[in-house]
Amino acid sequence: MNTDTHPTRQHILDVGYQLIVEKGFTRVGLSQLLTHAGVPKGSFYHYFKSKEQFGEALITEYFANYQQRLDALFSESGMNGYEKLMHYWQKWIEVNDGTYSNQRCLVVKLSGEVSDLSDAMRLSLLDGASRIIALIARCIEEGMEDGSIQVKDSHVAANQLYYLWIGASLMSKLSQNTDGMSQAWLSTKHLLKGNTAF
Repeated sequence: MNTDTHPTRQHILDVGYQLIVEKGFTRVGLSQLLTHAGVPKGSFYHYFKSKEQFGEALITEYFANYQQRLDALFSESGMNGYEKLMHYWQKWIEVNDGTYSNQRCLVVKLSGEVSDLSDAMRLSLLDGASRIIALIARCIEEGMEDGSIQVKDSHVAANQLYYLWIGASLMSKLSQNTDGMSQAWLSTKHLLKGNTAF
């Protein structure tokens, strides 16, 4: 989490997140952000030197919260590694179908948009995604140890599954339904049970 927890800064980040997951980074102008947040321009520049730095802070904040939720999920007792992962993917589907719209994925929303615009934001997204993949790999290892998951390499499996779900989420946005994620769900079950070699 950010060490700077000033309520005005946090409010700008919270409002900015909602605007950007709806409209995209480039379509949200600074004046629109400030109007929605109800803060003057000086307040923005007190906390962020530029819109790009704001974008980096937004991504960092997003992944800190995401990692916290994932840590909590993967630490739950009473579920084996396989059950924890399938619960995670079920949450992914629910986020994409609007059940948890306040948790929509910035990776899906921003990767294509900002990768050519801002190297700093691209690297922030990549770093955050890499940390999530590492958590998934650790959960896969837990499942390998308890016998609920059969794969050859937890890190390769985690990468492939994350890429599968990012792709399914992008196709979901194009098709305006969750059919692709339903297919990803079935593929994930097969992959984790060793029906496809990693």
